[in-house]
Amino acid sequence: MALPDAAKLSLNTATTRAQWGLAQAIDGCARHGIRGIAPWRDQLAAMGVQEAARAIKANGLAVTGLCRGGFFTAKDWRDDNRRAIEEAHALGAQCLVLVVGGLPQGSKDLAGARQQVADGIAAILPEASKAGVPLAIEPLHPMQAAERACINTLEQALDLCDALGEGVGVAVDVYHVWWDPKLAQQIARAGRERLLAYHICDWLVPTRDLLNDRGMMGDGVIDLPRIRGWMEGAGYAGFHEVEIFSTLDWWRRDADEVLATCLECHRRT
Repeated sequence: MALPDAAKLSLNTATTRAQWGLAQAIDGCARHGIRGIAPWRDQLAAMGVQEAARAIKANGLAVTGLCRGGFFTAKDWRDDNRRAIEEAHALGAQCLVLVVGGLPQGSKDLAGARQQVADGIAAILPEASKAGVPLAIEPLHPMQAAERACINTLEQALDLCDALGEGVGVAVDVYHVWWDPKLAQQIARAGRERLLAYHICDWLVPTRDLLNDRGMMGDGVIDLPRIRGWMEGAGYAGFHEVEIFSTLDWWRRDADEVLATCLECHRRT
């Protein structure tokens, strides 16, 4: 298998969120020759959507995704998702990533929560399609089923895609799905049209914090070349978006060092 193309690396701004705002991240990507960026909406709001769009365009960056819409089991989900669609459209984002939400407060009805998610995506899909914004369902690790995402496997996400039709696909985040025994099969099932985003990092052993101790590519136990092979075999030819939450390590380092390390580790995995 050929080594990854460095031009395909994208920076999810979570990777440098402790050190940089969005304007600094845009400048950093341009300085390091990173051609893609995926902003988080809080940083986008701080910079301003139009100013961010101008800066991203001026630096020739592709917006590989906007993080995030979703949380369809929360009370204010509809207006927030409408704003997210508008922001993704303004940026020309390749997709709006959906972290779908967990159990409603006080509930133990997991099946009901999943139905709420399906109904919520169906409700915003016409607006997203009109705006030209593909929706990328991101299955999260089962440890986050109660609080953040009740869709936990790629198979579940693709079942939703089947039910909802055009305009919906998936974001494959290796941190959340690397363990799934059906992963290869479901990536193949997704195919080129529904593989909208590919997020990379690594799973450390031991993991000191299950949310905020992601590893740099190659530092953990995820077989990244194998998963990349499955993605490419299914037709995915898009960016590899590095997304590292790391309160104990990478968020404590100089952000330029982080980007340089991302580039070097990406070349090997």
